Amino acid sequence: MTITNSPDPAADIRPLPRAWLIVGLLWGVGCLNYLDRNMLTTMRDSIKTAIPMGDDDFGMLFTVFLVVYGLLSPLGGWCADRFSRSRVILISLGVWSAVTLATAYVQTYEQLLATRVLMGVSEACYIPAALALIADYHRGSTRSLATGIHMSGIYAGVALGGMGGWMADNHGWSSGFSTFGVVGLVLAGVLALSLRDVPAAHHANAGKAKVHPMDTFRALGGSGTFWIIALHWGLLGFAGWAFTTWMPTFLREHYHLSQTKAGFTATAYMQVAAFTGVLVGGAWADRWSRTQLRGRVWVPMIALTLASPFVLLTTHTEALWFAIICLIVFGFARGCSDSNMMPILCQVAEPQHRATGYGMLNFFSCCIGGVAAYLGGWLKEHQVDLSYLLMGSAIGVLISGLLLALVKPTRRG
Repeated sequence: MTITNSPDPAADIRPLPRAWLIVGLLWGVGCLNYLDRNMLTTMRDSIKTAIPMGDDDFGMLFTVFLVVYGLLSPLGGWCADRFSRSRVILISLGVWSAVTLATAYVQTYEQLLATRVLMGVSEACYIPAALALIADYHRGSTRSLATGIHMSGIYAGVALGGMGGWMADNHGWSSGFSTFGVVGLVLAGVLALSLRDVPAAHHANAGKAKVHPMDTFRALGGSGTFWIIALHWGLLGFAGWAFTTWMPTFLREHYHLSQTKAGFTATAYMQVAAFTGVLVGGAWADRWSRTQLRGRVWVPMIALTLASPFVLLTTHTEALWFAIICLIVFGFARGCSDSNMMPILCQVAEPQHRATGYGMLNFFSCCIGGVAAYLGGWLKEHQVDLSYLLMGSAIGVLISGLLLALVKPTRRG
């Protein structure tokens, strides 16, 4: 990979025209993508009643999704690097909407598992393309904040997914999937009219030959810094998916909450904090990066290291209010990391490798996160307290934060 010790010339370029419109359009897509994932976790009891399955089977729904999503993310990223980023996003949203609608009509566990597989295929194409498109439009001075605003849509989706328990209790578990499937189709129509790639004259790759995927894998695979970032993202993925998949169940059993209240408590507080974290962390990193090359790295490093004790304390308190505070702290720290992951990647990877590189990071995050999702179900089947999974997550958060101290950016990006 080419090393650039001098500041990246693109870092001083202002956002291109339509840059903030692009962020706004993709905010809604990110919201829908993650709403679907979290909605399923909050209606566990209703789904298990309608479609008989064990807790390990329920965990497998998320593991299969994450493994497919992770395995195909590098391919989805390469498609975004090789072809039109906006077209990849549009196709992904169309497939997402169709699969979400289909989920409302499944009647067997095998059918439900199949929709999770197809959802993994769909979503593997979205995040790498979306973040790369945002990085194309936002050059340097607004990159972390723009990424953070987009990620806030993802957190809004996770928080809205907390409605799944309420919708399942009051309207049946399939109502949420049918409703949001239609919303996705409408949004796809809006994007077809509005979403565009960066004009060729402004694109960092203008005039360059399209790279072969193996060129990207060699460029990134030969970078020790990239592997440090991948391990960081993987450990954070373990903690994130452990919380996403099993925190509603943990809270319900530990504090004797209803399905509706447990789903709300596990998602709303943490995601509102994450929403704040991506905005604060993005603006903070943009400002710090003006004077410090490692400013974008230091923000998530500080946030995650300080948050790790609170992740541990989530499982060691009998007071629900204090557990909520711990969730808020973790959510804020995770937001600081999410708003800076693609900007950090831009500091170590050439523009033509960025979407594929983020896809590779997703591969590690989702495969390790899939282990967490399945492990929670395995622990439940063997009558082992879920607190052990969450304690392991706390260790993962601490290590992931400390690893960032080893990251050495090669460009301002």
